Amino acid sequence: MKLVYSYYVLDIVHKGHLLMMKNAKSIAGKDGKLIVGILTDEAVMEKKPRPTLTFEERIELASAIKYVDVAVAQETYSPLPNVKKIRPDILMESTSHSEEAIEEAREVMESINGKVIVLPYFPSQSTTNIKNSIKESS
Repeated sequence: MKLVYSYYVLDIVHKGHLLMMKNAKSIAGKDGKLIVGILTDEAVMEKKPRPTLTFEERIELASAIKYVDVAVAQETYSPLPNVKKIRPDILMESTSHSEEAIEEAREVMESINGKVIVLPYFPSQSTTNIKNSIKESS
């Protein structure tokens, strides 16, 4: 059974999130599992403002998405502490993350005989852009 780990803030669920989860679940395969890390408020605030939705709301939303087998708390912005505990076969990354962070993830995944798959970021599908659009239209 293949384990795939992917992680999100998930403040506003949008098509970009669903595409990433759908692809991650597809990579896990029919018998595999997609484990989704949802960043706690404290983890998000390492790099971004506090999410609008509570952590409890965001993890409940993640759990309701059909591609997700298990949703877990991610206590840091980096997925690596969870990756070291869970030891997935594959860590999903996005081109929205820095090359340094992706390279560090590759090193950790190689140390546990796993790999990183990097999928493109779709800037048109951005929580920040959606929030800004809502503000501008008000």
